[in-house]
Amino acid sequence: MKFQHAAGVLLALATLASAPVYAAAAPQTVEVEMMTWVELKAALAAGKTTALFYIGGTEQRGPQNVNGGHNLIGRQVVKHIAEKLGNAIAFPVLPFSPGNADPEIPGDIGIPPALLGQVLETVSEQAILTGFKNVVLMGDSGGGQGPTGVYAEVAKKLTAKYASQGARVHYADHPYTAARDAFNKILVERGLPIGQHGGIQDTSEMMYLEGAAGNWVRKDELPKAVGALIVNGKPQVNADTPKNGITGDARKSSVELGKLRHEMKVDFAVKQIQSLIAAK
Repeated sequence: MKFQHAAGVLLALATLASAPVYAAAAPQTVEVEMMTWVELKAALAAGKTTALFYIGGTEQRGPQNVNGGHNLIGRQVVKHIAEKLGNAIAFPVLPFSPGNADPEIPGDIGIPPALLGQVLETVSEQAILTGFKNVVLMGDSGGGQGPTGVYAEVAKKLTAKYASQGARVHYADHPYTAARDAFNKILVERGLPIGQHGGIQDTSEMMYLEGAAGNWVRKDELPKAVGALIVNGKPQVNADTPKNGITGDARKSSVELGKLRHEMKVDFAVKQIQSLIAAK
């Protein structure tokens, strides 16, 4: 019996010795898509307990820009926000946002605001279950944003539900609103046209982020990339206005403006997120 007991102990020790040990240093990447679960667990243990959800959208953006612009921009924005925060992980960009398809100018694939709210609520709770203490909701498209939109509603609802467990959900609107307003001010100072959908701001940011070998913006379309011009903050539409999906004038878009636009979005987001997390 003693022999059998000793043999059992040896077998158990051998099994433990041969069992895989899942341990990893916190990875350099901040994108959850590019991590293994072991690396994500290490990142959480290292203090990266803020989850960032940045909503994109699939929609036409004028004849010069690819339809996935919100998603292409969004992945870079949320990645750079996470890197600058230092304690955050960027989650995959949702490729759909509130909007409606238009057969005359195809490209929009929209979802109802209520459905976006359900998605935001579900992924936020999943992040909290994973171990994140702060969840931040942001968007590159206007649908569902604002103080009474689904982003704000979900953040308020889930914070009330999980605050007692030490977890909170925040809505960060500054990368969309405050950064936009600050950028428009610079455009006015430079004598450049303020744009909205498919205008100078969108096109410039895509030109910057696509890089030298990019194909996000069709450069041959830029000389005619003008639609309903913005006057006193409102699009001016008349019989001669081109129906090309552009609200504004993208003809003077540039990489330099795109870099400025992108960095402003990231900086405004980081400052707001830090403030939101610090507030009790």
